[in-house]
Amino acid sequence: MQLVPNRFLFRISQPCRYIADLPTDDEDLFVLPDSCRIQHFAALDAQVSFADVRMAWNENGLAVQVEVRGKEQPAVGDASRPRQSDGFSLWIDTRDSRTSHRASRFCHQFHFLPTGAGPDRDEAAFVQVKIHRALVDAPLVEMVPLRVKKRAGGYRLTAWLPSTALAGYDPEQSPRMGLFWVMRDNELGEQASGATENLPYAEDPTLWGVLELVR
Repeated sequence: MQLVPNRFLFRISQPCRYIADLPTDDEDLFVLPDSCRIQHFAALDAQVSFADVRMAWNENGLAVQVEVRGKEQPAVGDASRPRQSDGFSLWIDTRDSRTSHRASRFCHQFHFLPTGAGPDRDEAAFVQVKIHRALVDAPLVEMVPLRVKKRAGGYRLTAWLPSTALAGYDPEQSPRMGLFWVMRDNELGEQASGATENLPYAEDPTLWGVLELVR
């Protein structure tokens, strides 16, 4: 049995591409190109790969796009229990601080669910929650632009995180950000940007990778 996951041995820095005209006015918010794909290196830990994650940025915020493929069953979710639901969880540290194992006010935890809101829990849901054991909590926002488009074998989720939802967001002065994400699906399993097994990734920013805002 391997005690240390392979991805724990690396500190991965991912480029995040600049796209000026985000979000757009169409119903999908945007469609990000292949150049915006965020690699996850799941094969290093024999992890399944079913989600294509892409991100982009501009002065006004961050764009997030996740496409899930290979499903035969509908997604299930509950906005009151985001980490037990099908969906995409994202941790962002706008200052990429690594001096503490506890989150600062620049560290955020967002959940984007394809379903789980509304009276029948069949509507897309955005949930921001506090990070456990944080030194100072990031300001909470109630809603961000979020779209889910169902397609054969899965769905595409797009979300826009405006700068007002990202405490400390300053691409010019702080172009390096801490990044960790987990895609959960009750049918397909779990896919993550880094090592997760027996690690407190949800509360320890030193375990996160790096997202570098580039032009």
